[in-house]
Amino acid sequence: MRVAVYPGSFDPVTNGHVDIIRRGAKLFDKLYVVLGKNVSKQSLFTLEERIDLTSKAVADLAHVEVIVSEDKLTVDLAKSMGASVILRGLRAATDFEYEFTMAMTNAKLSPEIETVFLTADNEHMYLSSSMMKEIAKFSGDVSNFVPKGVVDALKEKFDD
Repeated sequence: MRVAVYPGSFDPVTNGHVDIIRRGAKLFDKLYVVLGKNVSKQSLFTLEERIDLTSKAVADLAHVEVIVSEDKLTVDLAKSMGASVILRGLRAATDFEYEFTMAMTNAKLSPEIETVFLTADNEHMYLSSSMMKEIAKFSGDVSNFVPKGVVDALKEKFDD
């Protein structure tokens, strides 16, 4: 069985993330979408909110499961889940250096775990969670960029 983990903070999940998840789901028998905490960023959504929003966005994918890991290295989580692959999305060249460095470090930590990169679809390659939060903060329309549930959740966060 081919098992992969797709880690991220998903704060919030975007259509770009969903695209990577859908495409990854075609490649693997089981795909764990792993929500974690990015220690260098302050989250807008609580962990529970991110779980709910991400789970709803991929609810139609039977062999995709949203899980949480806040206290393990991704390679250790992958091993514990029986995964041999860490799935990562690449939007633009600016992502490559960071992702490449992380992949090489993970390979040193756990040589049996491969990192597989999927490039973002042209329609989504410029999307970022940070950008969605900024647009929503200033009452911009994010409906073309994020799942419906996220549109509503962003409005709720910034209407307070």
